[in-house]
This record gives sequence, C-alpha cells and structure tokens, in this order.
Amino acid sequence: MNKIDLQGRRAAVTGGAQGIGRAIAERFLDSGATVSLWDRDVTLAETTAGELAGRGTVHTAEVNVVDLASVEAATAATTGALGGIDIMVNCAGIAGAAQKLWEYSAADWQEVIDIDLTGVFNCCHAVVPGMLAQNYGRIVNVSSIAGKEGNPNAAPYSAAKAGVIALTKSLAKEVADHDIAVNAITPAAAKTRIFEQVTQEHIDYMLARIPRGRFLKVEEAAAMVAWMVSAENSFTTGAVFDLSGGRATY
Repeated sequence: MNKIDLQGRRAAVTGGAQGIGRAIAERFLDSGATVSLWDRDVTLAETTAGELAGRGTVHTAEVNVVDLASVEAATAATTGALGGIDIMVNCAGIAGAAQKLWEYSAADWQEVIDIDLTGVFNCCHAVVPGMLAQNYGRIVNVSSIAGKEGNPNAAPYSAAKAGVIALTKSLAKEVADHDIAVNAITPAAAKTRIFEQVTQEHIDYMLARIPRGRFLKVEEAAAMVAWMVSAENSFTTGAVFDLSGGRATY
C-alpha cells in the first residue's frame, strides 16, 4: 500500500462509523491524519473509534446531516477537539426504497433528497468558512454512478447523487482561489449495510452493469479519496473520479 502524506491534517468523515466512510477514516489515520467520525449512530461511532484508537487520534460527533444546527455543532466540536478541519468527506447516505417513481411517497422521496443531497450542502456550508479563513481545504463528496446514469427503481437516489455532482462543480469554482479542492467520486455499489435497504433484484441489476464483474471494495474507494484530499492534489478541482469498475460511459 502506498502511503499518502496527510501528516498534521484534520479530517471529518460523515457516515464514518461503517462502510466506505470507515474505510476512508482508516486510510486517513494510516496516512497521519487525525479524524472525526460524524454519524447519527453515535454508539456505533464510539465503538468504531475505540477499534481505531491504536491507529491515531479519533474523535466522534453525533450528527444528523439533515439538520444544519446539528452539523454546525459538530463542526464547532471537531474544530475544538482537533484544532480545525482541513478535510471534509461527505459519505453519509441512504439508498431509499426500490420502487418506481410513481410508487414513491412524497415523504420517502424527500427523505432521500434531504440526507443524500441537502446533507452534503449542510456539511459544506458549515466547514467552508473555516477553510476559507485558513486558505486551505480538501472536500470529497460521495456521489454514485447512479448520479450519472440513473438507476431504475431509484429515482430519488439517482436525482440526489446527480445533484451532488452539480453541487461539487459549483462550489469548486467558488473556492478555487483559496487552495480548496472540491471533488466527487462516483462509486458503483460496494457490499456495505446499504445493501440491506434494497432488494436482491436491484443488487443483481447493479452487479450485472459492472464490467469488472464484481462490486467495489471499500478499501479501493479509500485509496482514491486519500490522494484526492492530499496537498499533492493541488490543481484538480470540480472533477468527478470514476469508481464504477468500467460502468461509467462519461
């Protein structure tokens, strides 16, 4: 494993207690960063922090990304604990039900949009001012291949993830002159607890669409993100990095 230099960097990872978020946190710690795990399941976050404590400094914050006040409180707590935030990874998300668009209730639609898109807005809204003040920052927003192609029976998820791509490109242009890089990744499915939210039929559909013939490994996502948040990534911003195993056509 190559080692990305994140010595002295302070990172916050939403959804950091498990799945891709946890793998990213582990890679950051191994690269020298201190990490705050932001999760709405604070018990799981604390358990994960305990398991990772031997790898470096791990902080936890109970965060509901839909609630801006909760995100702002986590930002303040993390800044107090770590001394600031250099890196923000927006990984928290839900799949939503596997249903046709006309079968979705308005409430279920809104829940997916709120968590998967508005949650990213809230976290960026809270951390960017501090990054502007220090004239440095790295933000990675976790979108999805569904945001490029649109998955059937996943209209709100696909729409939210497409919105994350556009938000990323917009924000990147606004902060480009402050050494703040804002990029996104578009992973194909990985075997995480999000599979518990979808049907086997939908899982089979996603696998059939991946030319590699397998699902993404969370460690593969972490490896890409570690470089994206490093100082070495000093020019690329507003970009979308493919993690779809060849599924993406653009």
